[in-house]
Amino acid sequence: MDTEGTYGKRGTSAERVPRPAGPPPSAPPPPAHAPAVGPPLEEWLRTPRPVREPGVWRYGHTPRPPERPEGVSDRSLAVGVLISVLCGLLLWSLWRNGYIPYRLVPLKLFTPRDWWYAGMFGGPRTVEGADALTVYEAVLFGLLVYGCGRLGNWSEIFRRHVAGRGQPFLALVTAAAAAVAQLLVWKDAVPVVRPVLVLVASIAGGEIFQSQAVVNVIYTLITLGVLWPFARLGRWRELVAGRLRGLSGAPAAARAPAAPPDVPTFEQWPELRAAGQTDAAEILAAEVRTGRMNDVDVARLRHAWTVGRAHADRVTALTEAVLRAGGAAALHPSGARDLPQRTARHDLLTGQVRIGSCAEDPHNPYARRGSGVALEPALLGTSLLAVGPPGAGKSARLVRPVVESLALQALAGRAAVLAVGAAGGQLGPDEAYDVVVRIGDPASVHDFDLYGGTTDPDEAAGVLAQGLVGDVTNVDSRRAATVLAQLLGPYRAVHGHFPGVPALRELLDGDLSAIGTLREALGAGGHHAMLRELETRARQKGGPGDPAPVLADRIALLDRPAFASFFATGDGARPFSLRSLEHLPLRVRIDLPERAHAEASRLLARLVLAQFNAIAAARTDHSLFVCLVLDDATHTVTTETVRGVRRLRSVNAGAVLTLRTVDDVPEGLHTALLGAVGCCMAFSGVSTWDGKRFAEVWGKEWVETREVAQHAVFADQPFTRALHGLRKLVTGKAVTRDAVTVRRVERERWSASELAYSLPTGHAVLSLTTVDGEHAPPLLVELGR
Repeated sequence: MDTEGTYGKRGTSAERVPRPAGPPPSAPPPPAHAPAVGPPLEEWLRTPRPVREPGVWRYGHTPRPPERPEGVSDRSLAVGVLISVLCGLLLWSLWRNGYIPYRLVPLKLFTPRDWWYAGMFGGPRTVEGADALTVYEAVLFGLLVYGCGRLGNWSEIFRRHVAGRGQPFLALVTAAAAAVAQLLVWKDAVPVVRPVLVLVASIAGGEIFQSQAVVNVIYTLITLGVLWPFARLGRWRELVAGRLRGLSGAPAAARAPAAPPDVPTFEQWPELRAAGQTDAAEILAAEVRTGRMNDVDVARLRHAWTVGRAHADRVTALTEAVLRAGGAAALHPSGARDLPQRTARHDLLTGQVRIGSCAEDPHNPYARRGSGVALEPALLGTSLLAVGPPGAGKSARLVRPVVESLALQALAGRAAVLAVGAAGGQLGPDEAYDVVVRIGDPASVHDFDLYGGTTDPDEAAGVLAQGLVGDVTNVDSRRAATVLAQLLGPYRAVHGHFPGVPALRELLDGDLSAIGTLREALGAGGHHAMLRELETRARQKGGPGDPAPVLADRIALLDRPAFASFFATGDGARPFSLRSLEHLPLRVRIDLPERAHAEASRLLARLVLAQFNAIAAARTDHSLFVCLVLDDATHTVTTETVRGVRRLRSVNAGAVLTLRTVDDVPEGLHTALLGAVGCCMAFSGVSTWDGKRFAEVWGKEWVETREVAQHAVFADQPFTRALHGLRKLVTGKAVTRDAVTVRRVERERWSASELAYSLPTGHAVLSLTTVDGEHAPPLLVELGR
């Protein structure tokens, strides 16, 4: 498959490049969907992705409105509205019936005296006085309605129970209220019509009402004036405009809100246009419009362009490939343009995969509640440790989405993924991988290289010693590595390759025939330095603390009939070396025979983790993100691997480790492991012992607490004591007074008991750290949402 030089070997030997799982297709098929799960590609590209805190699902993210202070209860609101209405009706009735003294004094102060009868309660004497009283009553009625609305908090009950329910309920309620208001206005129950007529007559003269057309216009304006506030409250204009757009048959894309002006239009490929590659940009834009591309194609070509800009020859080759093949240019070596299936939501422009959403829980910050939670290489680069019992959802809701995301990024040329799990696990179909190593399965295309593809005996011995005896507390792994090096070096000097499992077992057991044959071959070949190494091993055999017997017992776990065709070395071997991950965007899966050979599987898992740490740290090109996903890391973590995990973030690599319990790691490594990873995840069902360790890692925070103390009230006056006695007789409780104390205290973010007993099923608590050191507090996440 022509990759336009994007995936060159760059200094590696050809034997390190694995054979593909199957022959690539002669011509890559067009993508069946773009993207696989979500909107059309053009809309997907236009969707804003604002930069937010670590772990926020950025695709289409909308910040949550500011937190409102705790409001009044619905019952109090209803009582307040009722009381304010009754008080308003009572005051208006008293006013209209003349029971309020001095009610006309303010009006008489600003009008001529001859308009009024003499005396404190004198009414209007002239027509002008009657008109002034009409306008005065209308103004007072408006002030009364406004005051009752403020006192009764009408706006809050309208916002909460009417406006909060949205359209069309809002429009229907305001329309009904407008009809009632019109009825009251034209029945003269509400002073609106007469005051308006009086004002018009005083300004334009009474002769204006001789024209019926003018009267009709005035009545129409009064009607519209009464309707206008209800139309504003009910947003009638927006409702009508939306209905008209729906009837016009406008497409959904046209009705969608336009992207903000500061968001680049990725579908037009601005980076290519800025570099003068207009023809290539036009071709890719047409591919996007016609649906011949998907999100993987977009991410792959954008990455290829970013990498190639530093090399003129690569830019030329990429441009020619785009002009020739369009969206199928710069393909992954496998020729694949997508995964066979996806089970999670992915955004390849940001490299994120959504694993859930923040729960509506007081432990979560208000701004994060309801927002999506996503993982990306910037977070996985600090490594992630997930702990939860079987059935908590670690594999289906965490491991599988992460592996899918890394596999998609591998197809885009930005990452390499190594997924390790039990045979028959939930790591995805074989078609989603370039290499599948089924240890113990005779049908497996690839074997596994116990020595990690290295030719240095000391390096091979160090890594192999971690895998064999890294979990044995009474064996020094450094001394075990020395023993292995004393055997691997001489054997390679004679045979040109490291020994297979049967030969290595014989040498560790000290078989005299095997040692003698090797000694003779070293002498005949003139390998005197290696001969001294072998003689040293022979002298140390059987000494106190000799690790060779333990090493022989451990290597015997792999010297079984089920593994007879595996771990072979020499010319006829077909091993897969993890060293291929150094520079190739590979998707690799290793299936371990956990059911039939549990101890051998743990040994191999330790060996894979040790090899991955060594290979990732030795890389010279860090442009490719490399990640190991180890589904069930039980008894695989050692002192050396913890140190290796801590170094991964500096070499653009990471590891995802899952455990059933932290006790699956040696007790002396609990603190070191939790400190080495930047992201921690506790699933529902963890024990209180595990919860205590996570609580210590996540630390404490300052919170405000309110303490309410009730104190008895003692009255001094006889009447007050009588009232208190009556209240106690009716309610059965003594009269008390509340004393509220507000303090700032330091409290655990999550306590051990909360983690063990308060996490709902399908939830987990997740803390995040980026490779740049930015932190996110532990969040309660509803997985899969």
